[in-house]
Amino acid sequence: MTGNPQPSSLHDLDLPALREALAGDGVNPHHAATLWRVLHREGATNLAACDFLPPLRRWIDRSVGEGKAWFLDAPELVEEIPSSDGLTRKFLLRLRDGQTIETVLMGYEGRHTVCVSTQAGCAMGCVFCATGQMGFVRHLRPGEIVAQVHHARRVLRGIDPAKRVRNLVLMGMGEPLHNYDSVMRALGIVSDTRGIALGPARIAISTVGVVPGIRRLAEEGRPYRLAVSLHGSSEEERAALVPASKRWPLAELIGACRDYGRATGKRIFFEWTLIEGENDSPATATRLAALLAGMDAHVNLIPLNPTGGYGGIESRPESARRFQAILREAGFPCTFRQRRGIDVAAGCGMLRAAKRDRRVEKTGVAG
Repeated sequence: MTGNPQPSSLHDLDLPALREALAGDGVNPHHAATLWRVLHREGATNLAACDFLPPLRRWIDRSVGEGKAWFLDAPELVEEIPSSDGLTRKFLLRLRDGQTIETVLMGYEGRHTVCVSTQAGCAMGCVFCATGQMGFVRHLRPGEIVAQVHHARRVLRGIDPAKRVRNLVLMGMGEPLHNYDSVMRALGIVSDTRGIALGPARIAISTVGVVPGIRRLAEEGRPYRLAVSLHGSSEEERAALVPASKRWPLAELIGACRDYGRATGKRIFFEWTLIEGENDSPATATRLAALLAGMDAHVNLIPLNPTGGYGGIESRPESARRFQAILREAGFPCTFRQRRGIDVAAGCGMLRAAKRDRRVEKTGVAG
C-alpha cells in the first residue's frame, strides 16, 4: 500500500513549475503570477491572510498548510545576534526537520548584502573553517536557500522600509557547487525579475574548488560571479589547509578556472585566507602570481578569523601588506575584504549552526 505523498514546498518551485502545479490541480495556471508575486515580491509567510481570487483562494485553502500537499518555507528564528559594529546581524534559523543553519545580513555604505548557507554542515573539511569542522549533515532544498533571503529582507524592512537587499553571496555554511542543482534552482528564483529581482551580477557563488561544478557553470553559461577559495599556491601548501585538493588537485583547479574565464569572459575572484607562517610568505605570493598569470583575476585577502577547532592565527599586518604588494606589482587587483561581525562569529569561516556564546575576542585587522 502506498502512503500519502510527502508535502512539498512552494518555495522550491520556479514560476513555470508553479504554473504546472496549479494546472495539475485543475486551477488555471494564469493564477500562478499572482501567487508568485505574493510569495516572492511581497515575501508573505501566511497565505491565509492574503487576498486572492476565489479559484486560487479555494486551492490554497484546500492544498496549502500543515498536513496538506504544499507548505511554505519560513524557518523559525532561534536567535538573532547584532554585532557591535552596528552593521551586521547573524540569524540562527531552524528548518522544518529541526536542523539549524546560520545566515548573515551585512550593511555597507549604500547597500546590504545577505550571506546564505547552501548546506547544513560541509563535506569539504577546510581545517580553519568552523562549518568544515562540524562535518556534513545534508543539502538544503532550493526553498530553504530562498527562505534565508526572504528572512533577511523582512528584517531589513523592519529596520527601514526603504532599504533592500542589494547583494547575495553564497559564502555561508556548505559548498554551493556540491549542491549544484538546488543552488541553481534557488538562484533562478531569487533573480527572477517578477519576484525578489536580485540581478545575477549581484550574486556571488563561492567554491572551495569543485572542478566539475566550475566546468558546469561555464558550459551552462550561468551569469553569476564566481569566487574560488584557493589558500595555497602549491599542492602541498593547499592540501594542508583544504582536504578537497586531494580530489581536485591545484593544477586541475587552475585549468578549470582558465577554461571558465575563456568560456565566459568573466573575472574570477580568488579568496585567500591569510594565516601567519602558513601561506603568507613572499615566496607563496610570488608563486600565486605565477599561477594566475594571464587570467582576469582579483584576489581577495581575508585575515584568518578565529575558530575553536584550529590553532592558527591571522597574519601580521606587515606580512599581509607585503603579500598584497607582491600581487599588485604582478598586475593583479588585490584587496582586503571588509570584516563584519567578527565579535559574534559571523565572519568568513565562523558559521556553525549551534546556539552558543558567539562573542569572541576582537583581533587586529590588516589593511
